[in-house]
Order: sequence, then structure tokens, then C-alpha cells
Amino acid sequence: MRFFLGTHIASWLWDDNPRLDGVALFVSRNRLAKRVTPFPAARRDWALDSGGFTELKEHGGWRLSPEEYAAEVRRYREQLGRLLWAAPQDWMCEPWVIYGGTHNGQRFAGTQEARGVLPGEPNDFTAAVRMHQEFTVQNYLELQRIAPDLPWIPVLQGWTLADYERCAQMYADAGVDLTAAPVVGLGSVCRRQATEEIARIVDTFHARGLNLHGFGVKTDGLGDYGDRLVSADSMAWSFGARREPKLSGCTHRAKNCANCPEWALQWRQRVLARMANATPRQLAFDLI
Repeated sequence: MRFFLGTHIASWLWDDNPRLDGVALFVSRNRLAKRVTPFPAARRDWALDSGGFTELKEHGGWRLSPEEYAAEVRRYREQLGRLLWAAPQDWMCEPWVIYGGTHNGQRFAGTQEARGVLPGEPNDFTAAVRMHQEFTVQNYLELQRIAPDLPWIPVLQGWTLADYERCAQMYADAGVDLTAAPVVGLGSVCRRQATEEIARIVDTFHARGLNLHGFGVKTDGLGDYGDRLVSADSMAWSFGARREPKLSGCTHRAKNCANCPEWALQWRQRVLARMANATPRQLAFDLI
């Protein structure tokens, strides 16, 4: 399994820090889109997150057309290089994303307007999930039509196992063979507390031969079902570092290591060791 180190610092892609060499990175489009000048060439492999969670959270839908997004991704691949794959403009299915309001101290816009639900009209969750799934599948098909040469991956969205199975059927009905895809993203799992439920979903689609990528999977989950994923990403290291004193050897001026590559790399090594059920020196994991 390949583990992508999530980072909010885009410059790690081209940073000459030798400690980052050989580390696959996971970077959000939100961290790249505002740069006007050309990007330096990337020194390490990476995958692109579309930034969909933030887009839906703050705006209740995508403001960027598929044509605009494809043009951005083409620019990243041509200038940075080493792009392994890019997530589509998928639609997450968490209830707080759909309904809006406040969740864990964060404000969500809700997707009622994007789904054509007027104030006072019924806002059925099952129907909303189905529409988010339709949006997700249609966007993947549209991106494939617009830019078939770019490495798009299909993403399964849902909330219950039955939802994910329905989403897989939507792809099949559209002529997409998910078992032939090098990577299939598993969405709307990173903010769940119930890792057992995620494990059932992972087991179901692993048994069908899908090459699953877990978006932002919790480290406990990686220990439980990481061997059934082809890849996963996480940037939980940054959130954890905010609550801890900075490393004794760090000379940066910040009071913690929330932006520190050394903290991130040490955290990554601990995660990989836990997944392999071994000490770092005994690590038998495939790091490429």
C-alpha cells in the first residue's frame, strides 16, 4: 500500500529537503490554484485532492466548471510533473454537508440550492445523497470527455453501505468498469467516528476487486483495514502538532510544528510502523 503524506504546504512538492525525497505527497487544489507564476518541477510523486469538501462546506456547491478544473489540472501536470492521479469534483455525502448548519464548530452552507430545494420544501436525506452521487459520477464522465489524457480517478460517494453500492451501480450503468481503474477513491469517510462501518464498506469493495484509496482515513482505521486499500492519505500530523510543543531539534520560530516537515516525517514513520505492526527498523511496508 502507498501512503500519501497530506500537506497544506505546496512547496514541499519542489523543496530540496532530501528527507522528503521518496515521500509521496497529497496536495489540495486549494493550495495550488491561486499561484500565478509557473510552478517549479516537483521532486517527488504526488496526488491531487480537488478540495471538494471545502468548496461544498463554504459555498454549497462547485463554483468551478469542469472545463476550468481540467485546465487547472493540466497546468499542474505540465509544470509540476509527477502527478499520479487527480480526484474529480466529487460531492461529499455527510449529513452536515447536505443540510448545512454548524458541525464540530464549523459552519456549513448546505447544498439545498444546488439541488434545487426551495425553503420550506422537503429535504430528504436519501434523495440528497442520490443526487450528490449523480453529480459525482457525471463530473467524472465529463472530465474524462474533456481531458481523457489526464489521470482522473472515479470516486465512490455515499453514507451507508447501500449508498456506496448504489453509486458503484451508477458507474456500471454509465459503462465505467471500476475493477479496471488503477485507483477508486472512497469518499465521505475521513470525518466518521465509526471505523467498523468504514471497514465493512472497504471489505465489500475490496472483495469485488476494486483498488481503493481512502481519503483522510484515520490512523486507527489504517491499522484495521489498511491492507485492503491500495493507498490512503492523511495530514492528521498537522492537527496533532498544534497541540504539542515543537520538536527539541527544530529551529523554526513557530511555537509548534504544525508546518514542520520533520514532525510530519516522524509522524508518517510511526503510522507506517503501526500499519506494519513493527518498529520502524523492522518496517516491511512498500513505501513507493
